[in-house]
Amino acid sequence: MQSEKRIFDDLAKVLNGVAGTVAGMGREAEASVRERAREWAGGLDLVSREEFDAVKALAANARAEADALAKRVAALEAALQTKDGAAAAKKKQKTKPTKGPY
Repeated sequence: MQSEKRIFDDLAKVLNGVAGTVAGMGREAEASVRERAREWAGGLDLVSREEFDAVKALAANARAEADALAKRVAALEAALQTKDGAAAAKKKQKTKPTKGPY
């Protein structure tokens, strides 16, 4: 009976050691995979979230400014067309009709 208890104690110690070894191997494998992933991602030209957000805000501001400038140009062109149209009408009124050869 004493020898059976000793066998179970020894077996428990061996299984406990195996479990610890397997857990350690798992942690080591996970650390290795993480390191490989960092090396792989480091080789890519990835940007951080802060850099991305800063460029996104810059692009949004540029788009808003471009839209405002487009509206301003359209208003200036409309004013120029109105001014040119009025000048052409005045010029037409001042000129005398010419008599043709027929």
